[in-house]
Amino acid sequence: MKKITLALFAFLCFIGSKAQYTTPNTGVSWTLTDLLNTTNSPLIFDGTNYTLTDDLIIAENDSFQLSSAESLYIDENVLIQVFGYFSSHPATGEMVITATDSLTPYEGFRFEDNSEININNTVIKNGGGLRVLTDNFTLTNSYLAYNVTGATTGAVVSVSYGSPIIKNNTFIENDLPAVASGANQEVSAIITGNYLEGNGQSNQNRPQINMGPSGIDTLKIIQNTIIGDPELDQVGGIAVANLTGSEIRCIIDDNTITNNRYGITIVGGNSFAYLRNNIIEDNNTQGIPNLGGSGISLNSSSNTQEIIATNNEVRGNLWGITVIGEASINLGDNDENPGGNVFANNENGGVTYALYNNTPNTITALHNCWIEGQENTLADAESVIFHQPDDSSLGEVLYDPVDCEAMDINKIELEKITFYPNPALNKLFIENTQQLEGITILDLTGKQLQNFKLREEENQIDISLKSGMYLIQFKKGNAIKIEKLIVE
Repeated sequence: MKKITLALFAFLCFIGSKAQYTTPNTGVSWTLTDLLNTTNSPLIFDGTNYTLTDDLIIAENDSFQLSSAESLYIDENVLIQVFGYFSSHPATGEMVITATDSLTPYEGFRFEDNSEININNTVIKNGGGLRVLTDNFTLTNSYLAYNVTGATTGAVVSVSYGSPIIKNNTFIENDLPAVASGANQEVSAIITGNYLEGNGQSNQNRPQINMGPSGIDTLKIIQNTIIGDPELDQVGGIAVANLTGSEIRCIIDDNTITNNRYGITIVGGNSFAYLRNNIIEDNNTQGIPNLGGSGISLNSSSNTQEIIATNNEVRGNLWGITVIGEASINLGDNDENPGGNVFANNENGGVTYALYNNTPNTITALHNCWIEGQENTLADAESVIFHQPDDSSLGEVLYDPVDCEAMDINKIELEKITFYPNPALNKLFIENTQQLEGITILDLTGKQLQNFKLREEENQIDISLKSGMYLIQFKKGNAIKIEKLIVE
């Protein structure tokens, strides 16, 4: 009986084990063709597409390069693990990496410490994400969509230390956040020029960009577009948190953040940040003021935050800016910060809150426009700021002088722009009562594709674009408005 039991146990272990292929660790540099032609290859080819059927491990001294526009399908639960060098960088076109069956995702990618990773012009879909345990990581001009929990559980791209580069990518409707680092990891990532929409489809309490402390280096979150899915009531825009006694040094500049649970939040002491030129609008998907809905929210248990906010546009959130605990913010002074922040329609319960100082600290907030679209008085500012005059236990907000003169009338005019249809096929109609000189159509990385001059009144323009999502840019003077355009 014992022999039968042991034999059965061995059989079950055998059928439960997972097949894998490891490169020889002899300095080989393989392409898909090379891997296909090796003995016991985990790859099959049907004359058109490659399919990876077993786990693939790239050994420390080996490299694997995807250098042409091909399609690699990966079977359910299969993992690519890299100790050496991995590159997906077709010279023309796109490399497509996706699941053999979209309903049965592959495990994803695991990039080990000291591996070197370069991914460009690559589509990564229906897998378990990218767990990045190396500092030598660059992800550019790529498209990541419909990925789920697998190799990574924190985000589609989960980074661990150093200064990984994540630039000009598109993240669409992934189950997890787009980019994240751990609460106990110091990461000074460069996250710039990316387009994010509808990530966090699992609807957990995580933002689309979810970063921990940066350490002594600087985290940069710059020129990203972060659009939420209104059906997701838990997903925020950007969060940076220091919960482990480390520190935050970050620059959050020139981002557009709309339709999330909240816009930007910074949590924890030892936090030093610039927030500049961000457009933060309609981040109110949860609709519960006591739980979120701030355009900008700062929270710290110690008075060791130094946050400087300049020229941000904060509109349509449940709260404009909330400052909680011992947090602090400089919204404009007479020295180095010109202020220039603009507020409009941040309200809940029928009351407008441009700034809520829920701390005992004094906040300097000079030269801001507290009610957009009109000349402001000090009484106007007082009416939308909650501070010491409203509750004697709170700190005061110093807001004199107010300043709406810096507002460009052209920006107000651009809000009146209309164009149709959207989605479009090959024609667009634009009402040009604002006397625009022209428009520009861009891809999601910001690359200019087509430019058109406009006449007054209605214009018909012919577009020549393949199906997909684009951006249409309207400009008048120094004011710019960007809208999403879908081409069928």
